[in-house]
Amino acid sequence: MKDRPGSVLRLAQPIRLWVQRFTFLLLLAAAVGLMLLGKADTVLVERLRVVVTDSVSPLLDALSRPTAVVNDLIEHGRNVYGLALENRTLREENARLLQWQAVARRLEAENAALRALTGYVPEAAATDISARVIGASGGAYVRSVLVAAGARHGARKGQAAVAGTGLAGRVTEVGDRSARVLLITDLNSRIPVVVEGSRDQAVLAGDNSDRPRLDYLRSNARVTPGDRVVTSGIGGIFPPGIPVGVVVGAENGFRVQPPIDWERLEFLRLMDFGLGGPLRPQGPGDPGGRP
Repeated sequence: MKDRPGSVLRLAQPIRLWVQRFTFLLLLAAAVGLMLLGKADTVLVERLRVVVTDSVSPLLDALSRPTAVVNDLIEHGRNVYGLALENRTLREENARLLQWQAVARRLEAENAALRALTGYVPEAAATDISARVIGASGGAYVRSVLVAAGARHGARKGQAAVAGTGLAGRVTEVGDRSARVLLITDLNSRIPVVVEGSRDQAVLAGDNSDRPRLDYLRSNARVTPGDRVVTSGIGGIFPPGIPVGVVVGAENGFRVQPPIDWERLEFLRLMDFGLGGPLRPQGPGDPGGRP
């Protein structure tokens, strides 16, 4: 009786050595057997897979919960840090805006005082109408659009056409219910402009591309890419100060990038500044003139 445990161990030792030696072969045979079983009876294998998945899913769910909690905590920490940075940035921007507001108020007061001193006559307030773009290029112009607003709606020849925050063109033809707008990118478009920073004057010349040229700049003009370009008011076509775009570099001189998506031009504002420029018809018989 006392020798039975030792004899059992002696009998089990060869079996254990045999299993350790042929473990890889046994696993390979089991894998091949499962593959053959899956080919022979797919329904049985699917049921076994479902049973195994159902059995393991609670364990996987329990193991994934701490990971999800940690990920949520990390994401929350990132959000808090981002909000803190954004809050600091907004405070700095608010402080700068308050400083500019004080400067603007002071300049506004000085401007009002100087206007009163010199007897300056203020310009008349501009009137405008909004019109939908209903047609693209046609007629004698390559870059022009047709809008659904005519003389009966208040459209007049010579009005400025504005899209968003930039000048898009000017009204050149007016009918009773429609008007044609010559875009600033057209080859026939010439607009007097000024570089806002250096006050260098130039002519914005269209060449049927999306970026008009800056022509007739002085040889010593201090123009750099990124400078804002606005209308100069020379010639009486447009009032000074209408945004046109920003200067961009080019191989053959400077060009201007307007803040307008020409491919998605849907609405235009036709603005009348009351200027008697060369495009303004004088006679009452013209449909675009004033009665």
